[in-house]
Amino acid sequence: MKSRWFAMVLVLIGASSYGLLSPLIKTAYQEGWNELEVSASQMTAAAILLWLVVLMQRKAWSNPFKGPWVKLSLVGMFGLAATTLLYNTALAEMDATVAIVLLFQFTWITIVMEAVANRKWPERNQWLAVGIIMLGTLCSVEAFDADWTRFTYLGIVCGLGSAMSYSFFLFMAGRLETHLHPFMKSAVMVTGALPLLYLIYPPVVFVQPGNGSLLLWGIILGLLGQVIPTTAFMVGIPRIGSTLASLLGAMELPVGIVASLLILHEAVHGVQWFGMLLILAGIIVAEKRKRLEVPVSNK
Repeated sequence: MKSRWFAMVLVLIGASSYGLLSPLIKTAYQEGWNELEVSASQMTAAAILLWLVVLMQRKAWSNPFKGPWVKLSLVGMFGLAATTLLYNTALAEMDATVAIVLLFQFTWITIVMEAVANRKWPERNQWLAVGIIMLGTLCSVEAFDADWTRFTYLGIVCGLGSAMSYSFFLFMAGRLETHLHPFMKSAVMVTGALPLLYLIYPPVVFVQPGNGSLLLWGIILGLLGQVIPTTAFMVGIPRIGSTLASLLGAMELPVGIVASLLILHEAVHGVQWFGMLLILAGIIVAEKRKRLEVPVSNK
């Protein structure tokens, strides 16, 4: 039971780390950097940081090619890289509240993926948790007062695409069985994401003058967006399953709203606080349903 609670805390830490990204990415955009430059810097810095951690931790080092490195690389490519590119583009294309609502479709998409894979329809309590969380999401981002006129076809596609790719990442993180250390798994996964990223956006920005600020942003965003959450998910999700992990991942939104209050000095209204309470209630409902179930894996 202690191991299960520790795994849940790790997933919450990973989701909270993701929650800090939106206001920081907005700040980077305000400094003049675009979504492709930010994404390239973020993922590259994350890969470098993870390999440095692996090299400094003797227990973490092993031959990465003895594990399912191809599968890990594909998850990194179509899970991490795709989510980063698509969501950063959605943030640039549309009002942030609309982008967040589209991203948060991952809660039910992940449950459907799990249900199809297990050939078992989700329980009513799971759908109840999803409903509570989605209602809380709409309240938290004040979706009914959002600037819906900023809808763009590219933004809609990228927002929904980020939800799909994030769901794919959560789903696969709980199913990839390997004896590699979590730091090594994360390093292989993030490194595998780079080819897709560089194909879309060649990293020429790193050799251009005046890129010191971008490199600093890359370190900060890479740490919060890939290093901490990927490692936390690699440890936590196999112990609790991707369905519960997707619901715990809703913690990203309350953290993001509080971070926006502190970093961007955005006003947080009463309906938003109510929405955050609903999200927390949905997480509690999800854990009540799952706590009697046997964890997926203890690896």
